[in-house]
Amino acid sequence: MKTAVITGASSGLGRELVRQISDVFPEIESYWLIARRADRLEELAASLPGKTTACLALDLCDPMSFIGFQEKLTAEQPEIALLVNCAGCGYLGRVGEMDTASQTRMVDLNIRALTAVTNMSVPYMTAGSRILNVSSIASFCPNPRMTVYSSTKAYVSSFTIGLAEELRRRGITATAVCPGPMETEFLRLAGIPGRSSTFEFLPYCDQVRVAGGALRAAREGRTIYTPMLLYKFYRVLAKVTPAKFLVRFVKT
Repeated sequence: MKTAVITGASSGLGRELVRQISDVFPEIESYWLIARRADRLEELAASLPGKTTACLALDLCDPMSFIGFQEKLTAEQPEIALLVNCAGCGYLGRVGEMDTASQTRMVDLNIRALTAVTNMSVPYMTAGSRILNVSSIASFCPNPRMTVYSSTKAYVSSFTIGLAEELRRRGITATAVCPGPMETEFLRLAGIPGRSSTFEFLPYCDQVRVAGGALRAAREGRTIYTPMLLYKFYRVLAKVTPAKFLVRFVKT
């Protein structure tokens, strides 16, 4: 039975990705839903008729969660056809002014957990399997006041590009989706509304369209997918402009 593993499945883009997987990957019959909030996972699982679901209430900032996930893999021996790394967090604030726990939580969730889940999942993948990592336009250039967040997302994009090349000989692809801001609870938890004129100026991506586009990009085996023409242009601009110069204009 082909299985999809989705982290950050309980809300926002992760939840929308789960809802649309069957449209792009109809052959996937089993869903492993991973997030901290069990009630939300169970509600989501109930909305997936005809699919086998497993709700794994794991806090991926806790190293013990990796043991639980590895035990599940060892016991079930799934054929992972799609891995979606969507779990992530971000906070607005300057280094040295924010609490250390918030800064390190971004590193733990956006980098450590994504790397660990991927490393444990790859042995259960075969030719034709897909990996979809949720990155951000913040990965294109460091963003002052979100320096740690943008740096973690730069890792995600770089990790995806290297991973795609490593797995190419096995017929497994890796895709990083790099959206702009979306109207999800991420912004509220990040403490951004009302505190950043940049976010008030930027056009927001529609999470339904981002999810569909990201899944199709993964199906096609694309390495980087950036929604919206403006953000595609920004990605190109960031490639040809020295980061030391561009960083002065992308403050959050």
